[in-house]
Amino acid sequence: MDSPHGASVTAEDFGLKGPRGWAFRGIGIDAGPGSLVAIEGPSGSGRTCLLLALTGRMRPTEGHAKIGGLRLPRKMAAVRRIAALGPVPGVSELDPAFTVAEHLRERALLQRRFDGSLRALLRPRAERVATAQERIDAALDAAGLDPATLPKAERTSVRDLERLEALRLSIALALIGGPRLLAVDDTDLKLSDAERTEAWELLRSVADSGTTVLAVCSQAPEDAITLRTDAAAGGRTTGQSAAEGDAAGENTTGENTIEEGTADAFAETGRA
Repeated sequence: MDSPHGASVTAEDFGLKGPRGWAFRGIGIDAGPGSLVAIEGPSGSGRTCLLLALTGRMRPTEGHAKIGGLRLPRKMAAVRRIAALGPVPGVSELDPAFTVAEHLRERALLQRRFDGSLRALLRPRAERVATAQERIDAALDAAGLDPATLPKAERTSVRDLERLEALRLSIALALIGGPRLLAVDDTDLKLSDAERTEAWELLRSVADSGTTVLAVCSQAPEDAITLRTDAAAGGRTTGQSAAEGDAAGENTTGENTIEEGTADAFAETGRA
């Protein structure tokens, strides 16, 4: 059963196929609200496609999934309303020319414009501004990002952020809308061991607060529910802990075939 905030994630024989092959298939998972779910596999193994499919951004070819009780693919639009994307290359990237403050103000404005009630939109401007700032402050706190520690505080450009700082900013932007599901791509890309530990601690804290987290990575932490896409094109992949997965066997599917299938799946949905 779902909590008032986090969304459960279930799937059975979930798959997505492009013209030249499967991006992923045979995915099965049963994760409760507030779970930390790691989508693990090598680059080109369909990890991002699975992330986008589970958040209602790509239409699956076979099987079904439920996100917070909303069935995919039938309720894709409804799933998008409860699922927020952190950094996903080509989909929800930060603008390197924008400052931290500009990103935060833009996201708060969009949140108020598209997700706010009519009553909220008609409140006095000072009250709307104060509410938006409260949301921003809460999201920054949850993401562990203090703009005062940045080189130029909130006026720091994204291009001048360290990789972990940019990750925290992306997560803060996603959390402004109070999503039930947070999706993050390339979680451990270009991070040192210490930074990778910090990144997983951050995502674990978000999950502990009640928001379900889906995170693409090359190596999942032991306490995460793990989906492995490196075996998805050749057989069933089931949500399991990293320790359980170590004994599940090696992938026998050629990586080039999976990469082609992933690229085709992006093309089919208009993704770059």
